[in-house]
Amino acid sequence: MVDNSTMSRKEQVIATAAQLFRQKGYEATSMRDIATALNMEAASLYHHIKSKEEILEMICFTMAQKFLAAIAEVNDIYFNSEEKLRKAILHHVEIITEDIDKSAVFLREWRSLPEKSLLDFTQLRNHYEQEFTHIISHGMDEDIFEHVDTKFAVLSILSSVNWINEWYRPEGKMNPTEIAQKISDFVMGGLRKKFVTDPNYKP
Repeated sequence: MVDNSTMSRKEQVIATAAQLFRQKGYEATSMRDIATALNMEAASLYHHIKSKEEILEMICFTMAQKFLAAIAEVNDIYFNSEEKLRKAILHHVEIITEDIDKSAVFLREWRSLPEKSLLDFTQLRNHYEQEFTHIISHGMDEDIFEHVDTKFAVLSILSSVNWINEWYRPEGKMNPTEIAQKISDFVMGGLRKKFVTDPNYKP
């Protein structure tokens, strides 16, 4: 189970719940399951968390804020668009791989959020996607990227980086930086204009 030696009791509850949500699915996990995994009485669990829904909200919105803070940092610093996109991909990969359990909940279980929270969360997701759209649009304006369908490009990039959650292992052959580098190289191969890739290209 979760290494909870340095966590507060509430942090232990959230981390254990995230692990169970990832393994069993949010709907199939009960508060009693979480209490059992923590060797607690179910009644004691409610001293730390009001409901399973509260745990899901905390995980989803905390993760969303991490992603938004990372992309805001990238867009606040002046790079050309290729550098920005590479940095944005790196930050995304780092957040995904930092906590695989919470990342899985964020990516798979957000649709189970209560209606009001679901609306707020969807707006955060849309804002994050829009930040990637700005980077690609600016790259086209800078004549670095080919003119592409920006929405399709953004969804393709995010699908690639989010899929990491399904196969990443900390003990694997590649660390997060190496994974981000390979994904970025692949993405740039499709986005970069030919003359940017090949210095001998003459229009």
